[in-house]
Order: sequence, then structure tokens, then C-alpha cells
Amino acid sequence: MPFRLPVVFAALLIASPILHGATVIPAPPNLSSESYLLIDADTGKVIAERNSREPMPPASLTKVMTGFVAAGEIEGGRIALADQVPVSVNAWRTPGSRMFIQEGTEVSVEDLLRGIIIQSGNDASVALAEHIAGSEAAFADMMNQQAAELGMVNSNFRNATGLPAEDHYTSAWDLAVLTRAYIRLFPENYAINSERSFTYNDIEQPNRNRLLWRDRTVDGVKTGYTQEAGYCLLASAVRDGMRLISVVMGADNDAHRVQESQMLLFYGFRFFETKRLYEADAPLESAEVWYGQADAVELGVAAPVTITFPRGHYDQVTVEMTLPEVIEAPIQAGDELGELRVSMNEETLHSSPLIALSNVAEAGVFAQFGDFLTLLFRRIFG
Repeated sequence: MPFRLPVVFAALLIASPILHGATVIPAPPNLSSESYLLIDADTGKVIAERNSREPMPPASLTKVMTGFVAAGEIEGGRIALADQVPVSVNAWRTPGSRMFIQEGTEVSVEDLLRGIIIQSGNDASVALAEHIAGSEAAFADMMNQQAAELGMVNSNFRNATGLPAEDHYTSAWDLAVLTRAYIRLFPENYAINSERSFTYNDIEQPNRNRLLWRDRTVDGVKTGYTQEAGYCLLASAVRDGMRLISVVMGADNDAHRVQESQMLLFYGFRFFETKRLYEADAPLESAEVWYGQADAVELGVAAPVTITFPRGHYDQVTVEMTLPEVIEAPIQAGDELGELRVSMNEETLHSSPLIALSNVAEAGVFAQFGDFLTLLFRRIFG
């Protein structure tokens, strides 16, 4: 289905005049949802947000963490997609949205994952939680341990479903952190989020994320609703190699959560771009070395350097490499010997250590004495 620009975005386009060849970036859309966030998935750049760190009831967005914990158990070999999970009375009786599993039967882990992600089955969530941890309460403890490891500081999970519970909350920011990790660490499991329907027990249910039909660039993630949480939508999309993650929490109705998610994604893709500047372990600078068997060492970065910036403003990006006045051998590959800083209009877009790309052993005594004299004269006479 071809991608069509919704009428609601016309104002954003009009608000982007071209003055003397420079693109004017409008303010982010002002949405009605209680909390929202838009970030670039690669760089973590915040493009738009309101109350993004405020703890809120997440409803079925909880199931993103349920799927993440399950993916980690699969990756670690502690469970397998083909495992047959017995359905307990407790799982079968779980209220709310359902996969329609039957008590006393067995269901594969793979089917349960699809029941959780696509059909938002509370019954499937409890069944898988019990299979992994023995009980839903023990599984919630695993969820919280995982949240702490990811740095989700405004989250606490009491169940695997998102059904209302005291002290069960997360934030738009934490959900974006979780989604970034999910996509990076478990891409095969994350791919289930893009499937539009799933049939189990002769009952076909569509994916509740309507953005999958409205925008072909969207490949996830999850919807949620309870009276307490309102209407929530966590979405991710990729266009021209740029991935954005949007979170909308506490919307008034389904139409608003979909429309406001679209507005966020459109704004991010229309007015920002993400660019890879440097690859990991590529030589970026050569630094003079003293007291070593080599006169210089090449420096680079340990991880790729990627930045997100206003579209059309790449000429304002500046790169600064800071090195110590004297670098002495011995040097081991990976040693931090300086800093790379990428900025725009005094805002730091990225900073990372400059590392040595090779070893430099100490020189002999006479060579070191020669370097000592050279440095001494240089300090005296400038």
C-alpha cells in the first residue's frame, strides 16, 4: 500500500519555509496526550517530549517487557520456541484481552509470543510467565531486574500483562529505552511486532497497532488501554535508514493515540536526519608518541559515531578532537588517549573517547633519553 501523507500534517509542511537557502525547523507538535516522547533509536536524540519521565500506568505496553524477558531466556538457551507450555487454570482465567488458550492444554512458546505481541493476550502472558519463572510474581521480579539493568529508573512491574495493579508503572522514556534494547539485542523476536494478524484455536485476531496498515515504514511496537492508563501506543518506524521510536501515553481515545503517533513520526522524519560520521576502529587522527618504538599512533573510536540533527543543517556540525600535550609509550590498543566531540551551535551531539588503534612498546634507553632532551628543549624554548 503506498504511503500517503495524512491531511493533519499540512500545517507542519506550511510551517517550514525556505529562507535564503536555510530550512527553518518548526517547534514540535503540541499533543493532547498526558505524556509523549520521540527519539532517534540509534543516537537517543530527543526530538520531542512532554512528561516523558513521569511514571504512568502502562496497560499492555507492559507486554513489551514480557516479550523482552522471554527473548533473553530464548537467547540464553533456558527456554526454546518449540517448548510446550502447559496452560494453568490461573492463566486460562486471566481477564481482559485473550489469545483463547485452554486450561489443560499445551501451547508452544512461539505461539504464546505471538499471542502476547500480536493479540495482546493476557492469558498468554501469564502462561509464559509461569513457564519461565514458576509464577507471575517471580516473573515480575525478573522484569524489574531487567529494567534496572537497562537503566529504566522510573519503572516497577507487578505483573506480566499490564492489568491494573498498585505500584505498577513505567514512563515513556523507559519504554523507549526498552524498545531500543529490544531492537538491538533481539531483532528476530522484535520482527513479530510487524506481523498483522495471528490465528490460534481457529480464531484470527489482527494486530492492534493500526499504524501497521497506515504507514508501511512502521514495524512495531504495541498498543495498550485501561481506564486508568488511557490509550497508549508505542511505535517504531524506519525511513531511509533512520529509525525513530515514539511513545504516546494517556491519550483520550484510539483515534488520538494513532493520530498523535503519526504526527510525532512525521515531524521527526520530515525535519531531522541521522548520519553516520565515523566507523569503529577507523583511523581518524595520528598522534605523536614519545619514548616509544614508533613515533606516532593512529587514533579512532571504539563504536560508530552517529548523530541526529535538524535536516539541512549539516554544514553547522563541528568536530573537535582533544589530545593531551604529551602522549607517552607504552600504549596498548584500546587505551583512551583523547576525546572526540561533535557539536552544533554549542550543543554537544556526541562525545566519545579517542582510543589507540595499535600497541606502541617502549623504546630503548638511549632513544628515550633523546626524547627526554627533545621535550626538555621544547618546553624551555617553546
